[in-house]
Amino acid sequence: MHSRRAKRAVARGKTPVVIPYIGYGTTERFRVLGRVLYLKPSTREHTRLRPDVAAVSRVRGWRTFTSVYVPHQPVRVLVDGEPVGEVIADRGGVIDALVPAALTPGWHTVALQAGDGEATEAPVSIAEPDAELGIISDVDDTILITALPKPFVAAWNSFVLDEHARAATPGMAVMLDHLVSEHPGSPVIYLSTGAWNAAPALSRFLARNLYPMGPLLLTDWGPTHDRWFRSGQEHKRRELKRLAEEFPRIRWVLFGDDGQHDEALYHEFATAHPDRVAAVAIRQLSVGEAVLAGGRSKARLHRTTSGVPWVYGPDGATLREELRKLGLL
Repeated sequence: MHSRRAKRAVARGKTPVVIPYIGYGTTERFRVLGRVLYLKPSTREHTRLRPDVAAVSRVRGWRTFTSVYVPHQPVRVLVDGEPVGEVIADRGGVIDALVPAALTPGWHTVALQAGDGEATEAPVSIAEPDAELGIISDVDDTILITALPKPFVAAWNSFVLDEHARAATPGMAVMLDHLVSEHPGSPVIYLSTGAWNAAPALSRFLARNLYPMGPLLLTDWGPTHDRWFRSGQEHKRRELKRLAEEFPRIRWVLFGDDGQHDEALYHEFATAHPDRVAAVAIRQLSVGEAVLAGGRSKARLHRTTSGVPWVYGPDGATLREELRKLGLL
């Protein structure tokens, strides 16, 4: 089916185009993220996949899942117009690779080019070498009210709703902004079980609701060789381990919710790496949200894990006050 769709796309004049996602890294290397799709440049289809807010007015979620991806496409990475490496998209067209390069701390713009097409710009956040605190936050039901785990609700939210219908969790943007201001140069990572298809819409959501900008670590959508759906828990477990290895000096503040698996995953990570976790902050869902989300986590209420403090609250204002008591704000 994909092969037929790809042939039709080429026949209609579409070419491989890189859709950039926000990357991150250190002063020695950075992780470049993006996806290669068959698109016609400067068309409505092209602009709705861009991560900036101004490019798109209103997009139904299903449209982000209908584009034709380009598997195994070589992509050149350029910094200041000079090539620094070549990466290969995976079988789903997703670009996820480490590129060695000496960059100063702060925000940079790198260029990604597929074939002879026009290069597209990708923002990359480089952490301060002496940063000691970082932020890892779940998305669904933590910073974004969604009730995603319930299958039919997930389908409605992901495929039918206009992306502007998504609501931000009260107080979370302000709380995260204050935390970043208190610890400048710290990396901010949004870790979700959502599909890469939703990355542009989620980036626009973050900007529209004034969340600190940072890379989204999502997962591929669809079946694998041995199962119909990919394991979201394994994805988060793998990314947490990777971030701990990539930033060996940083202690993380982990944000999640009590709807499904965040408590258990964070407990597991904090037990294995207690020196790498500054605190765990869990947003408590309302009764209605918990019902839509398929129930609350079966993990018991934590107060400490191997000396790591846990805080709970229904919104950002409460969590901010709890983190202030710990001296993190």
